[in-house]
Amino acid sequence: MKIAIVSDFHLGYDRFREDAFKQAEQALEAAASEADAIIIPGDVFDTRVPRPDVLAEAINIFRNLSKKEWRAKVTEVKAASRAYTSVPVVAIPGTHERRAQGVENPVNLLGLAGLLVDVSDGYAVIEKGSEKVMVFGIGGVSEERFLETIKKLDPKPMSGHFSIFMFHQSAYELLPFSDDFIHLDQLPKGFDLYVNGHIHNRVEKKVHGKNFLIPGSTVLTQLKDGEQEEKGFFIFDTNSEAYSFRKIKSRRFTVAKVNAEGKTAGELEAEIRKAVDSALKPGEVPIIRVEISGAMKKSRSIDVDFHGIMKGYQGKAIVEIAKPGMEAIEANNTDIDALRKGSLENMSVKDYGLGIFVEKLRGNKYELGIGPTELFDLLSEDGSKDKVIKKALEELFSSA
Repeated sequence: MKIAIVSDFHLGYDRFREDAFKQAEQALEAAASEADAIIIPGDVFDTRVPRPDVLAEAINIFRNLSKKEWRAKVTEVKAASRAYTSVPVVAIPGTHERRAQGVENPVNLLGLAGLLVDVSDGYAVIEKGSEKVMVFGIGGVSEERFLETIKKLDPKPMSGHFSIFMFHQSAYELLPFSDDFIHLDQLPKGFDLYVNGHIHNRVEKKVHGKNFLIPGSTVLTQLKDGEQEEKGFFIFDTNSEAYSFRKIKSRRFTVAKVNAEGKTAGELEAEIRKAVDSALKPGEVPIIRVEISGAMKKSRSIDVDFHGIMKGYQGKAIVEIAKPGMEAIEANNTDIDALRKGSLENMSVKDYGLGIFVEKLRGNKYELGIGPTELFDLLSEDGSKDKVIKKALEELFSSA
């Protein structure tokens, strides 16, 4: 059976909303034309509560998939949510869709509408003739709860089935940032394939002697060096265990390096324009991130017309300039320094901020009966601050 692995569409991502929609649609259509089934390891949406128009876009994409004459069918589901379709499109929510416990997330809503099968905290069986594939899924949970969730659910491969373990988390081997991140050798043993989302560049590794694959996102979001690779998805053959990457048409992204050492404001502006011009190609509107290093001569970065440069390329390119002058501020912060040097290249700003939040709480001997990540999620979710206050009061009075 051929399985397409497509992930991290981030539908509704404001900065490149049209790209997110078109590239997700393109990837899923291409996957459906070749594969017998599609699995999606999270972050279909960019936010926990998508706007109605974003939900409508997603519904239209997945409705088109449901119209296809699939030779494979979902024949069994045992998960946190009921299945309302046999279409072999199996998904889990990611960290961008994670909500407070007991609250519906947008991927689950697509499942309730019968547009996909949400296998969070359980599994689905996909059959095609005599072939049987089992997909066990754990949706994005707080990093400190992931290992606990694995132990609670106790995922196991299914005899006579090609068994896939699908999740959406950080892994220490890929993001050596927090001790809360799971190590790959802690993943449940015995599965034939391990699939993860969350990381936005392509990853191909081995876990317990089997393939471990991350297809990367279908849209640019973080504008880091690792996202310069082409976007797409994997096709995996369960019979041969061979796989290949299928590219989709996506907006080209490139990083241009500029050295400001000893330059005046005017000279630096000229160097930036030269770097951007060299990255342009006819017939496309790329995203170009200019990274500047070095100290300017007798000038300050505020003297450089960064806004004017970016505005001057409208219609030709989307230009972002990483401004210089942060060296002194960052010199004593090893974590931020590591980000600048690329050792935490795959980490999003949200994950980085969450990591700092958790470490600060622990450093202050935080005890409230609610996990730090769950608290972070509640505080960052509209309309939920009253829940945080209620929970805090309950804990305070219960311990009095």
